[in-house]
Amino acid sequence: MSIVKIGWIGLGNMGIPMAKQLINANYVVTVFNRNKAKENSLKEIGAEIAETPSELIEKVDVVFLMVSDDRAVNDIFDGENGLFKSKASNRIIINMSTVSPAISKTMAIKCLEKGNHYLDAPVSGSVKQAETGQLVIMVGGDENVFEKVKPILEKLGKLAMLIGEVGIGNSAKLAINSLLALYAQGLAETVNFANHKGIKTEDLLMLINNAAIGNIFTKIKGEAIATENYNAAFALKHIVKDLKLAKNEGLSSPLAKTALETFNNAETELGEEDIIAITKALR
Repeated sequence: MSIVKIGWIGLGNMGIPMAKQLINANYVVTVFNRNKAKENSLKEIGAEIAETPSELIEKVDVVFLMVSDDRAVNDIFDGENGLFKSKASNRIIINMSTVSPAISKTMAIKCLEKGNHYLDAPVSGSVKQAETGQLVIMVGGDENVFEKVKPILEKLGKLAMLIGEVGIGNSAKLAINSLLALYAQGLAETVNFANHKGIKTEDLLMLINNAAIGNIFTKIKGEAIATENYNAAFALKHIVKDLKLAKNEGLSSPLAKTALETFNNAETELGEEDIIAITKALR
């Protein structure tokens, strides 16, 4: 089918710039968000507004979700005026949220029962990558369905990759975010140790970022530490959620256990700040 009409549900830090990418690519985009004020910036650049998810799915060919957790996904699908309240069929629903593989498998079955298709397609990358269409997208689901929407996904990311059946995209994202937690804690502990020994943060980061161990993460989050800018690009509370999901999926390695304990202990105080605010908790 020729896909021209897109629905977008979830306008958080990632959802807004991702939806903007599709509007800028000349797709007709209809949006829904529980906090209606967040729809305004997209309405100003041409987005249409739906009052409910069930209204939205009636108007589009493809529905994207970018919401916070399993509970939010359940609400979008099964809640009052949710997607499943509509009789619309032959739609493709793409869940880009970081959620459990189990909920993707459940929703995929329910979608098929209604004549629709489901892909899990979480992303690796933060706000800057969302704003520039440079995300990495890992997809689980039917290959034929994936091929139909791949051109759209390529407007959002530099790589859109089908890696297996429904749910496996979620598993891949939990693996990557577990590594993200280890990176963040490792960088925080390294900076704190160096500071304790009288080494300036800027000098340490110059060394790290010119060595083999330097990467995009150490550059971006190192700068955040150096400037004490802990405004959330990826909130610390979300890594706690993801580490718990990974634990539920069987991740029980020594480093993963330590990371979960560290971030979980910091969530009450620092949950709304960026993941690298863990530096403050470890001082």
